[in-house]
Amino acid sequence: MADGVIEMTNDWQYDAVSVGVPAPVAEGRVVHEPVNLGTGWVGFDFEAAFGCPTRVVNDAAMQALGSYDGGRMLFLGLGTGLGSAMIVDGVLEPMELGHLPFRKATYEDYVGSAGRKHLGKKRWRKVVVEVIADFVAALEPEYVVLGGGNAEDLAKLPPKCRLGRNEDAFLGGFRLWVSAPSG
Repeated sequence: MADGVIEMTNDWQYDAVSVGVPAPVAEGRVVHEPVNLGTGWVGFDFEAAFGCPTRVVNDAAMQALGSYDGGRMLFLGLGTGLGSAMIVDGVLEPMELGHLPFRKATYEDYVGSAGRKHLGKKRWRKVVVEVIADFVAALEPEYVVLGGGNAEDLAKLPPKCRLGRNEDAFLGGFRLWVSAPSG
């Protein structure tokens, strides 16, 4: 991945790099290999590869940071799995809500792509609304941003929700350098 980015941007000048990875990240390091991207992420030295300061965060956290409009925001990424992050008064907390138990499996198994395929679009939508209601009740956000490739498949947005945009991840990458998020 790094070699490809470097090749594609060899005529660019940049002072810093932001990387969003669909895996848990702690202290700027990938903790577990991303399920859908293969191996080589854990222990990889992004700064050495890019030759400049680099910040690595979970991809949902990066999109959350770019979606943030103040207050208490919950971000849920409905994609291959379930990405999640919360920002409270400007403090970013990446989360792994998708791996929590739900019914006979995990939240991710029901609202991620596998759940959508297994349940069908109509039943999947009902489960997504239920899951959002569970998280809103537990975490008490002022608003919820729904991102990820499947968010647009919701027929109607639940209360307190708005759709995020992929471009929000780019803004989140810039915001990583403007403020010092935790997590």
